[in-house]
Amino acid sequence: MSRPEEDWLQLSGLQHFAFCRRQWALIHIEGQWAENYRTVDGQLMHEHVHDQEFRESRGDCLIVRGLAVHSVELGISGQCDAVEFHKDSTGVPLRNREGLWRPYPVEYKRGRPKAHNADELQLCAQAMCLEEMLCCAVPEGALYYGEPRRRTAASFTPELRGQVRDSLAEMHELYQRRYTPKVKPSKACNACSLKELCLPKLMNRKRVSDYLAKAVEELP
Repeated sequence: MSRPEEDWLQLSGLQHFAFCRRQWALIHIEGQWAENYRTVDGQLMHEHVHDQEFRESRGDCLIVRGLAVHSVELGISGQCDAVEFHKDSTGVPLRNREGLWRPYPVEYKRGRPKAHNADELQLCAQAMCLEEMLCCAVPEGALYYGEPRRRTAASFTPELRGQVRDSLAEMHELYQRRYTPKVKPSKACNACSLKELCLPKLMNRKRVSDYLAKAVEELP
């Protein structure tokens, strides 16, 4: 099933959705946003890696920053922090380059590897976009974490790809309904940049915007 471009969602939202469906809806449906140390630190890291003019050759490896990607099938668009093109007989031709080159997406994250797989889902979605755009297989990529300063390899298994598709299908359904789901508050809420906007203790209201509008009406 292909989706028209006007219905595409932000690829980066997949990570938000995997971490917390409500967080994703607050940002991408209601347009709420807040910054804490983690978001600012992450933005500074991505400003460095999202240099679209950056091209670097290291032997049989070409590195491209801020590569725009999309998938008509998944209905998403976004940017890859970096894509390494390794010279490989199973790859694709590149303009002004001899031979064939296999894409290898690399996503940069602050902090350390997480207990959940939100980062892997985002990276896998990037790979699926690259596969659709370039008509080649992208079986793996890597996540670079700022604290240990090293890569963690990620394999794009059928199970992970299925989770990407299922998550995006649910995201499209919620977005079309403009519905912000409720969630059960947990310890993870303490680290969320939207904690004060989310108001987990007042989640008997369906939308944060409804609560804020009501609060304004009650002002003297």
